[in-house]
Amino acid sequence: MIEFDGVGHAYGERTVLEQVDLSLTEQRVAFVGLNGSGKSTLARMINGLVRPTRGRVLVDGLDPAEKGAAVRRRVGFVFTNPDSQIVMPTAGEDVAFSLRRSGLSRPERARRAAEVLAEHGLDGYADHPAHQLSGGQKQLLALCGMLVLDPDVLVCDEPTTLLDLRNKRRFVELLGRLRQQVVLVTHDLDLLGGFERVVVIHGGRVVADDEPGPAVAYYRELAR
Repeated sequence: MIEFDGVGHAYGERTVLEQVDLSLTEQRVAFVGLNGSGKSTLARMINGLVRPTRGRVLVDGLDPAEKGAAVRRRVGFVFTNPDSQIVMPTAGEDVAFSLRRSGLSRPERARRAAEVLAEHGLDGYADHPAHQLSGGQKQLLALCGMLVLDPDVLVCDEPTTLLDLRNKRRFVELLGRLRQQVVLVTHDLDLLGGFERVVVIHGGRVVADDEPGPAVAYYRELAR
């Protein structure tokens, strides 16, 4: 369970979140909102990338501000631009790099990396130069770098922004097959049909919280 209890956040004098109270228990949850609404800030609090200036966040009862390492073992994070996460020369090396503190031997890390790549659409790409992959393949690689750690929660901050429509649909379909609880921040409203819950953030507050149909309809009116 992910809980936001009276959460607020400010950057200097600018308030970006105010009095957010949420309990996220569903397997597939999306945050939507206009640019600057605070949705990405809220998502980044789940694994401690951002700390609230008021209130607290709990992940399975753990506060990321106090138990950051323990929370990050539970929560994987995928950013908008996969190039910000790819750090090694080849796809296999990049995924294996996530396992560097696992206690596995180098051959075991390489084997596990190849398995995860194969499971998620990159079979045979372990030796491929990571930065020469297509945009969709890079985003899959960034996802594999998180999934190899087998987290319980996966937070994806606008991961389809740089993808074409076909790769957007493939990526979201893949998310739908994962065992992890997924929290997706997105502007791609047409991709939310398989989600159980959509939270609309506006002006730093939760203004709608419902199933995709009514929540997206509310947001479309808001955006007008």
